[in-house]
Amino acid sequence: MLDIVIIGAGPAGLAAALRFHQQGLRARVYESVEELRPLGVGIDVKVYGTKELIELGVYDEFVDISVDAKTSIFYNNHGQEIYAELCGTHMGYVHEQRFVHRGYLQMLLYRTVIDRLGPESVVQGARFVRYEQDGDGVTVHLEHADGRSEQLRADVLVAADGIKSAARRQMHPEQAEPHYSGITMYRGTTLMDPYRDGHTILHIGAPQIATMIVYPIADDFEGTGKTLVNWVVERERDETVEDWNQQGSVDEIVPLFDSVDLPFLDVQQMLRDHREVYLFPLIRHEPLDSWTDGRVVLVGDAAHAMYPRGGNGACQAIVDGSALARALVEHDSVPAALKAFEGERLAKVNAMIMAHRGEGYEVIRRMVADRTDCQPFDDIEEVLPLAEADAIFSRYHAMVGQPRPGFEAGEPTGFRTWEAEAASPRVPDTAAVVGPAR
Repeated sequence: MLDIVIIGAGPAGLAAALRFHQQGLRARVYESVEELRPLGVGIDVKVYGTKELIELGVYDEFVDISVDAKTSIFYNNHGQEIYAELCGTHMGYVHEQRFVHRGYLQMLLYRTVIDRLGPESVVQGARFVRYEQDGDGVTVHLEHADGRSEQLRADVLVAADGIKSAARRQMHPEQAEPHYSGITMYRGTTLMDPYRDGHTILHIGAPQIATMIVYPIADDFEGTGKTLVNWVVERERDETVEDWNQQGSVDEIVPLFDSVDLPFLDVQQMLRDHREVYLFPLIRHEPLDSWTDGRVVLVGDAAHAMYPRGGNGACQAIVDGSALARALVEHDSVPAALKAFEGERLAKVNAMIMAHRGEGYEVIRRMVADRTDCQPFDDIEEVLPLAEADAIFSRYHAMVGQPRPGFEAGEPTGFRTWEAEAASPRVPDTAAVVGPAR
């Protein structure tokens, strides 16, 4: 049986540990922080991410801590609707799209690892320093919080140590220094009454000024009867620090949404009522030409750090674990297995990295702003025809591995108003869609 060391107890490392366990492989996770806590803000888990969580056997618990996504609606900087689409099973996919607090998902995976692999399977307060390898295995050098050094021998080292990966720095020293894009994200949460139907993700604003994404991540949060809403604002800013836990202030962003007028949500008040605000600059990590070095492999953000747009970073990190576990059981040689994993995943995910730099489907808001000079429009069909928007979204969804149902047959998948959608025969009968039983 292979001995596998995983560095990093984020979603990538924990999901990989569970996948290895399913395949009968022995894995232990080492995490630099001394105590895991549910930090972070929201994650938009796409349909293929939900499929992974079902296969990991945590679906019921995942549903309990997340919110079903029904509709995704795009607005310009004046609150005028640009485009809308259904999500998950409501679109016709087999699996749901769901919104969740990143920290709650991480802790769910952590508890599951402890339950299935045992309490000794996750070692906290152990920082990865470097690796060495020979023909028989890999030596992993760790430094513990108490100052103690340790050397481990393993058959495989899986580096899931995030955007500041020390393993990536050792493997690719020439590509170690990232570059700031000029854009910073303000990421926060607000406890509030649900807006619309309580299952809608909003995309608001013009990139030339500032943009915002809003979605619910927990119903009846901590028994308050309120919904915990996640919001992300992007704007140009002079920034250099790449740190998810950097504190921010909404005073800098509230005025950027003066022109937004939505009948169901006061976005400025939502920002003022925040519970927490973090800054995170959009840092360009260049796509790597290799994720492997003999018996060492990078996964998750260590391998393919991408702009946190479109909800694919965490989902792709979870997919890494299943693809890697499959490769390890299908190949007799560890290096060959890692190369097979790389061959399956690298080119596809690198394409996503570049697409997210170009805004992905969020580009439609820039297109509308450019075509209207950020002014209100009279008829969106004259600015951005529905067919043009549909094509943009369908190409993007296909690229990330979830082709839209019906589009290839020529059926429109997007719509323009809630009222029109309610009366549309294109609405799939979600009761007839096959999904996981609960």
